Amino acid sequence: YVIAPTMTWPQTRGLIAWEGIIITLLMLTGFREAVFRAVPKSLRTAISVGIGLFITVVAFSNAGVIRKGAALTTLGVDGTLMGWPIVIFFVTLLLLIFLYQRRVKAAMLISIAVGTVLAIIVEYAASVGPRTDDEPTGWSLNMPAPPSLDSFTTPDFGLLGRVDLIGGFARDGQFTSVSILTGVMLVFSLLLADFFDTVGTVVAVGSEGGLLDENGEPPHLREILLVDSVSALFGGLGSASSNTSFVESTAGVSAGARTGFASVITGGAFLLCIFLTPVINMVPSEAVAPVLVLVGFMMLSQISEIDFTDIEMALPAFFTIVMMPFAYSITDGIGMGFIAFVLMKTFAGKARQLHPLMWVVSALFLIYFLQGLIATAIG
Repeated sequence: YVIAPTMTWPQTRGLIAWEGIIITLLMLTGFREAVFRAVPKSLRTAISVGIGLFITVVAFSNAGVIRKGAALTTLGVDGTLMGWPIVIFFVTLLLLIFLYQRRVKAAMLISIAVGTVLAIIVEYAASVGPRTDDEPTGWSLNMPAPPSLDSFTTPDFGLLGRVDLIGGFARDGQFTSVSILTGVMLVFSLLLADFFDTVGTVVAVGSEGGLLDENGEPPHLREILLVDSVSALFGGLGSASSNTSFVESTAGVSAGARTGFASVITGGAFLLCIFLTPVINMVPSEAVAPVLVLVGFMMLSQISEIDFTDIEMALPAFFTIVMMPFAYSITDGIGMGFIAFVLMKTFAGKARQLHPLMWVVSALFLIYFLQGLIATAIG
């Protein structure tokens, strides 16, 4: 959304490929793993809690329960819950809660399937249509309508390999100090977001599955980070976004996934979806969002592990938790928490207790937050 409008598609993929190369090198040198281990346990817990709130906000937003309004956000349409899609969301949510409380193994899958069927029936009977400015009570993302036969076509792999590793550092075809620095700053932004989104996801998924050790670290941390790093590189080379681990994996973990085999099955299902995209597009976000709400609730329960009587640890945790949903960014929440942690330790006269990498990462986050000012300064 930020980079793509400023350059060609192959150029944007080239920047992502560079980000993948750099983050892989950081992993192979041990830097990425060292940063993960330098983060105090309280901040890791706060990251997990903050992500729980973040995906809950995403779910309510996708379902149309909360929207942009005259204030920061508003409930439904001008403060009122209106429209069939919201009805489908709440019916699906109630069904999911009932099945989950009854400990039904496939509660999430069943609720999504039932919600989708109900949505298709409602769309057929009421012709709700998509959400627009003139019709704010429509479906948010996908239309729950059976696909036509001509919508099934052979996948187009024409974008694979369309990567320009050099053009993203030029402006109008010319390489200048300003254009090169601008390209470097864009790669830095991608790198920092990918680097710490993964930290948050690993903590959140591991915590949800009860896989973290006494230090708050998952088993096989190095392998996890290596796979994530190499995936980022292949995302750029594949003409896609930076591949990374997704926090929505907590939904699978909460349903019982532990060994990683579920992820293999999920990957296979995604390959199949290349040929069945019209069928997948039948599932409305209103039928999927309840799952994220429930997972968000489960992740929020970890807040009890944070000692809020210790302001040195509690205030950074607070900033981490609230900034993720308010800024609508996992990376921004982590950055605010890191900087607050360093400042609180410094104010308490305990700067020497800080891990050197916390100073380095906080400085990088400060640059990240000021990148707009820096970009203006360099023209």
